[in-house]
Amino acid sequence: MAVILTLLTVLLVAVDQIVKYWAVHELKPVGTMDFIRIGDFRIFDLTYLENEGAIFGVMSGQRWFLVGFTSIIVLLGVFLLIKLYRRSKFLNVAIALFIAGGIGNLIDRFRYAYVVDMFEFKPFHFAIFNVADICVTFAFIMLIIYGLFIDPKIEKAEKAKKEKAEADE
Repeated sequence: MAVILTLLTVLLVAVDQIVKYWAVHELKPVGTMDFIRIGDFRIFDLTYLENEGAIFGVMSGQRWFLVGFTSIIVLLGVFLLIKLYRRSKFLNVAIALFIAGGIGNLIDRFRYAYVVDMFEFKPFHFAIFNVADICVTFAFIMLIIYGLFIDPKIEKAEKAKKEKAEADE
């Protein structure tokens, strides 16, 4: 499983960086292009954006704070992945997604001093985002699911196992 998680993380970082490379070299000169639409209804556009902040541009211009904060989150993710490795495959994937997203955006912050974003959801005004952001968002959703539904079952099973072992003594 460790090899699969490592490969997943590396693959997602690579996809993120390839899409960002394309955005810098092909999308930046045109600014925006159609991506997904149904008839005249636009769902997604590809819109080049240099985001110097976090989500929605919050903390714009705080490059080194964001580098430090993201680095701490990535290192915490690696620590938790090692510490909780045997707990749940679902949890492992969620943490690997967080790590991949963090590394993808860290590369941009070191390389450009901003994060390259390109996916714009058109039905309502939303942040323009990238593959790394998608990884972090899915990781967050998975962690909520894990915390609400999976971890309580694991805790209950461990408690029952412990009580059974104590009763057998």
